[in-house]
Amino acid sequence: MRHAKHLIVLSGLLLAAGVQAHEPVVRCYLLDDATVRCRGSTNDDEALPGARMEVVGHDGKTLLEAKLDANSTLTFKKPQQPFYVLFDTGPGLQAIVEQEEITRPAPGRAPGWMRKP
Repeated sequence: MRHAKHLIVLSGLLLAAGVQAHEPVVRCYLLDDATVRCRGSTNDDEALPGARMEVVGHDGKTLLEAKLDANSTLTFKKPQQPFYVLFDTGPGLQAIVEQEEITRPAPGRAPGWMRKP
């Protein structure tokens, strides 16, 4: 019986760790003053090509909805109106980047996915 309790606790911990290992992460940078590139992945850096990403105006209207490319990135023209980027991989699994957080990477510090066309 004692071993059964340990197995139940261990199973619960493993399940919790598995759930946490797949939380969505989105990072966005400016390629230039008018172009944004975002990358969607899991928090263990697993690429998610084909996953859905949206650019949403602060008025709630979807400005762009697209799927991530083979590099798990989405490149788009920066909207003129206030916006945010929504990466939604399922119920309760969302990540958001506000427009104010989207800047150019520090010189010499651009991630590899920023350098790919």
